[in-house]
This record gives sequence, C-alpha cells and structure tokens, in this order.
Amino acid sequence: MPSRLLVAVGGAASGPEEIPHSVRSLIDAADEVLVVAPRLPGRWEWLASATDKATEQADKRLQIVLGQLEDLGADAQGTVGADDPLLAFEDAVRQFNPDHILIALRPSERTGWQERGLLDQVLDRFELPVTVFQL
Repeated sequence: MPSRLLVAVGGAASGPEEIPHSVRSLIDAADEVLVVAPRLPGRWEWLASATDKATEQADKRLQIVLGQLEDLGADAQGTVGADDPLLAFEDAVRQFNPDHILIALRPSERTGWQERGLLDQVLDRFELPVTVFQL
C-alpha cells in the first residue's frame, strides 16, 4: 500500500460518502497525502492569461477536498497547481515523490479542454501506480 499518496482533483465529491471504498482504502493506508488542484481555465481565459477565476475555483475545490479528507481522518496537505494539469502533476511528483497517484476526474460532460487525454499522458509519463475515479 502507498505511504505517500498524491491526490489530483479536477472536481470534488459532494461529500465523503461519495468517495468509493477502494479510494478510501488508499487514503486510509497513506502515511502522507498531498492534494493538488490544477487551475482549469477556459480556453479563452488561458489565452488571455486571465486565470484569476480558475485559481479561485481551484482553491475552493482544494479546500473542499481537504475538508472531506479531514472528515475521513486523513491529515492532508494541499496546493493549487499550474493551469496545465500535466505540469501540475509533474511539479507535484517532483516535489512530493509519491508512491501512488489518485486522480479524481470530473464527469466527461464537464471535462475541460485541458483534461482531454490527460490520463493517457499521466500513465505514459510517470512510472507509478495510478487509481482513477470519476465524480
């Protein structure tokens, strides 16, 4: 079981009860948990470098997830990541050196342009176990 778990969130469950048992087991087994919430600006916001709204949304998502993890008894740290989700992963992996990556994806109808193909890129780039669940 992982001792250092990196949790990447594109969305947040509405409550801890929505977190699947298999995911809860990963969280419970981890000695250290780092949550990264990438900024996910819209295409036009990104092109205009107007990412303030995306930063606020990522911080809100991060605080919700940290609160849910606290409700589950996990002591987690968190950070808002880069507006390129893959770069946010790279930064977090380099700084935290996780044993396992847990990715919480938004439903496909709410997936942003930067999230398309992200899972394949993460699997190709990092030689770590990856668990994915969709909110």
